[in-house]
Amino acid sequence: MNRFEGVKVLLTGAASGIGRATAVRLAAEGAHVFGVDRDERGLAETGRLVRGAYVPHVADVTDERAVVAAVDAAAAALGRIDVLVNVAGIQRTTPIESLTVADLTLLFSVNLVGTALFCREALRHLPDRTGVIVNVASIAATQGNPYMTAYAASKGAVLAFSLSLAAEVVGRGIRVVPISPGTVTTPLTRDIEFPEGADLRYFGRIRSLLGSGAPEQIAAAIAFAASSDGGYLTGANLRVDGGSGT
Repeated sequence: MNRFEGVKVLLTGAASGIGRATAVRLAAEGAHVFGVDRDERGLAETGRLVRGAYVPHVADVTDERAVVAAVDAAAAALGRIDVLVNVAGIQRTTPIESLTVADLTLLFSVNLVGTALFCREALRHLPDRTGVIVNVASIAATQGNPYMTAYAASKGAVLAFSLSLAAEVVGRGIRVVPISPGTVTTPLTRDIEFPEGADLRYFGRIRSLLGSGAPEQIAAAIAFAASSDGGYLTGANLRVDGGSGT
């Protein structure tokens, strides 16, 4: 498929996991990808895997000036921006008895603020009628996840932000699609540690019987949402979770 032939994509979180898989998938379909992450080595490794046009850019998504500079650099390097994909995010376990303001600030700064800033800046460049924004939320936004109250709240904010942004820019013909992955095997999820003695039985109720998803499966859904195949999709939460909780 060449659904993205000549399409210019700004992608955050490109250094690993879902972001890396998305860079590889979109470039394979013809996209020119401008990948943003704070992990320079991870960005370079993504570049070795991408078969197509790829420009790495190191930036912290929580730094407003860095975000503005990154979007300007993407527009200059690509010539324009057709699609924004926000994958950058972090996950932490935060048992309620030990939850701190620092926990909340960190999770909201990366997951929500970074996403919102890139949307704000990219919307200056996205073309009317064909521009697309895809924001990665999580099933945690709509489904209980023990020991992850702060993470779930931050992803719930990403979902709410995306749905309202879709309503705000629909008059320009710009689509905004939030995607909510279930459990996906990535470096992010492999590093999660639960408190000693934590009761994890609840997770069995909400985990898919198909097991954990692969980053490439989420990337495929992102590619659909951002392509003309998803041209009538906006302002709807696209769950890619293997039927978790069913």
